[in-house]
Amino acid sequence: MQSIATELHDNVGQLLSLTTLTLNSINLNDGEKAKKKIDNSLTLVNKSIKELRELAKLLHGEQLVENGIGHAIDQEINWLNKAGTYELKVNNQLADLQITSPDKDLIILRLLQEIINNIIKHAQAKHIQIDSYLENSALHLKVSEDGIGFDSDMIKTKKSGMGLNSIYKRIEMINGKLALNSVPSEGTSISIEIPYP
Repeated sequence: MQSIATELHDNVGQLLSLTTLTLNSINLNDGEKAKKKIDNSLTLVNKSIKELRELAKLLHGEQLVENGIGHAIDQEINWLNKAGTYELKVNNQLADLQITSPDKDLIILRLLQEIINNIIKHAQAKHIQIDSYLENSALHLKVSEDGIGFDSDMIKTKKSGMGLNSIYKRIEMINGKLALNSVPSEGTSISIEIPYP
């Protein structure tokens, strides 16, 4: 039950958040852009339906990362880009990564999905930067945005909210390190370092 709850929250929840974001950004006076965004929303809804069906098997996660973590990250960024709400700056150096770690790859992907979902729900950001690379036998993932920020010391103490709790739990599962920095009115950055493979 816990696995299903987490999958629903992190994966289907993010897809539906992106759908809401895309639909809310439609300007009906611009027919051509509106049509593209409606088409993207329909694609996201169909993907949500497919994910819900696959969830019954609880094995679909392996399919998401079968082409490597770099490719899976690119797919997530592509969906975010299609929403047309954020200015994205991406440096994904994992796209041609020759080594894999299927169990870790899935957790890393879920971490990225959760971080993106939190940005969509809470940050009110305009710019997002995503960096991923491998260095000294560690995979690094950094996500920064220029949203409303928050008091990170208070949040770290409480580890409140299902989203942040989920991030901390996943990091612990794979012996990773997390650095969370946020300043009210200036934005938030999350840096993750994971032994890899």
